[in-house]
Order: sequence, then C-alpha cells, then structure tokens
Amino acid sequence: MKKVVLNMVLAATVLSCSGQSPAPSQFETGNIQVRVEEGKNWLHDFPIFFFIKKKNAPQIAIWTEDTKGNFISTIYVSEKLAKQTWIGARGNRRKESLPCWSHAQGEQYSDGLYLPTKEEPLTDAVTGATPKGSFSANLQMDETVKHFIVKCEFNHSVDFNEYYPKDAKEGDSNYSGGKLGSGQPAVVYSIEVDMTNGQKEFTGKLIGHSSPDGSDGKVYPDTSKLTTALDIVKGITVSVKE
Repeated sequence: MKKVVLNMVLAATVLSCSGQSPAPSQFETGNIQVRVEEGKNWLHDFPIFFFIKKKNAPQIAIWTEDTKGNFISTIYVSEKLAKQTWIGARGNRRKESLPCWSHAQGEQYSDGLYLPTKEEPLTDAVTGATPKGSFSANLQMDETVKHFIVKCEFNHSVDFNEYYPKDAKEGDSNYSGGKLGSGQPAVVYSIEVDMTNGQKEFTGKLIGHSSPDGSDGKVYPDTSKLTTALDIVKGITVSVKE
C-alpha cells in the first residue's frame, strides 16, 4: 500500500495503565488521546510449564490512516512484536499476531515478512511493554489534519476455541500459527475522527478480524466464530484535547 505523506507530527506515546503506575516516558503531551478500556478477557492464561500459567495482556497495534485507507503513522505496537522478544515461540516470528498493522505499515524486512526483526526493531518512541489494563496513548497531530482514521488491533496467543483449534493444519482456513500461535485471529477496531464540525470525542467500533494465519492485511467482517476475543476490549475512545 502506498504511503501518503501528510503534514503530521507524531510526538509520542504515553501509556497510563490501570492498577499500576504510569509507564515512564519523556513524552507527555499530545492533542489527540486514544483511550482503550480493558474487557473481561484483557488478560489471558498462557501456559509456561506443565500446569503453570501466566496472565498475559494482548498484543496491540494502534496506527493512523487517511480516509482512503492509506497508512500514515504508527502510534503504538507491543514490544514482543516490535522487537521480536517472544518467549517460547520457537522461531515463529508470529506474522499471525497483528497482520493488519504489519501489512498496513508496508515495510518488508529481509526475510520477506512485514514484521520488524531483532536486528531492525521499531524505535522506543512507538513501542513498550503491553499494559496490564486500560491505558491511553497520546499523539500530536498537525492542526491542519482534521479528518483521519485511527485503527486498533488486539490479539492473544493460544486463544483457541472450537473454530480455531490448536491442531488446525497449515493451509487450513482456520490455521493461526499452530500450538503457540494466536488461536482466534486479532480483532480490529476503527475510529473515524472528523473534527470539521467541532466534535471532541469519537467512539471506536469493531470492524472485523485479521487474517488468521497472517498471510494478508485484510479485515474480515464476519466475527461469528470468535468468542473470548470479542471481550478483550470493552471500548475505545479518541478524544481531542484542549
């Protein structure tokens, strides 16, 4: 997808997580705030060893596009994907984790995937540890940009259900990375921000799910085969700050 260069300045991302102190950051201002409210399945059991499990927060990507769907800029991406710090992935780069964002950003890396590598990670300005609860991300938009789209993508590892089982085979329509893959594909939300009428707050809506195996960057609108993934997020709001 061709990138469109708009007069936009990404100042920073600031995460403020419920239940813990705000993440340290040198960036604390922005005229747009994206607020993500955790759902009941924000934390998910990830198997560590035998019966030992860890409560993991989802993988997250937040980015902006113009109203024609052209990528503008990344706001935030979870560190595991942005720096390839997966634990126990056994070499799986997890292209099925956040494929809408990875294809939208359009940069193809040395192994042919649209994913950062350990040698070429995303900058610290747009990545960090995944928040353990509700959080906000601030960004500075050029004041001349009044109409744009914010997209958010969320995914849990090993979030299997009867439609996306761990034993699905590569090449099957419901294959999502195998035993340590996603299970249910990532869910995608969209928020259209149109400030031409003076509106200050905009609500996100679920628009579908990502490619289960990460092979493309399309959004698939049918979410009828998703279960727990639908409750990762309770709501998303984009606010224009005074």
